[in-house]
Amino acid sequence: EWIRQSESDRKPVMVFVHGWGGSGRYWESTARALSDTYDCLLYDMRGFGRSSSKSQQTDNPHPNPRHASYSMETYVEQLKSLLDALQLDRVSLNAHSMGASIATLFASRYGDRLHQLVLTCSGIFAYNKLTFSLFHRIGGLVVSFRPAWLPAIPGCDRLFMARFVHKPLPRHDSQAFLNDYLQADGSANLGTMYTCVSKHASIVMPQAFGSLNVPTLLVSGEKDIIIPPRLGKEAAQLNDTIQYVEIPKVAHFPMLERPKAYLETLHGFLRPMAIA
Repeated sequence: EWIRQSESDRKPVMVFVHGWGGSGRYWESTARALSDTYDCLLYDMRGFGRSSSKSQQTDNPHPNPRHASYSMETYVEQLKSLLDALQLDRVSLNAHSMGASIATLFASRYGDRLHQLVLTCSGIFAYNKLTFSLFHRIGGLVVSFRPAWLPAIPGCDRLFMARFVHKPLPRHDSQAFLNDYLQADGSANLGTMYTCVSKHASIVMPQAFGSLNVPTLLVSGEKDIIIPPRLGKEAAQLNDTIQYVEIPKVAHFPMLERPKAYLETLHGFLRPMAIA
């Protein structure tokens, strides 16, 4: 989905990448706010939002064959295929949470395709077998319980989002998040959970952060318990090209919890690329 002010007056392109269980929908307000400077491209990753889960591209798969088609590396190659299909040679990326891990790996492989990189709520995790196994077990149980009638329960949307935000979002936003989660393909939900929080990820992600050679902004939320700010700081310390900013009084969705502060942070960093 393109969000742009004009079909004829083309601007530099910014591509938005969503996180686990979500869709490009939650980037819409940010994209509209930036559309005076950028042509903004939103897309749903395979198995999420409006995208089918049928493609089985497995370039550089995850070590566990069961989840190989949902590896971060596979999503990196699918992002490259999207840019190739749209003939976008060089773009800026703004990616969130799981999407930020994918964007970091993309930048480490295809830095020449990027002008700037914004990572929202990202970081590095140290591997702990017991903690990761417990996370996968609980996550698997949560993903397996996704009845279609959940949104009909009053307040269920706010309860679902309580772990992700510091203050409640407007009901239409929290309801949309719940719907995205319920509509996501179960295999994609599980596969990405197992591959993005894994021993493999704990090895490749620090390497990817350390190899970045494109101007990068890493934004953390002070109250984020999904990816705490200390993990973002640790990632930023791996590379001098990374500028780190922590936004106070927000958790895992700063672009929606404090959109003005989030946009001010972006404007302080972004330098639109000239169009030839």
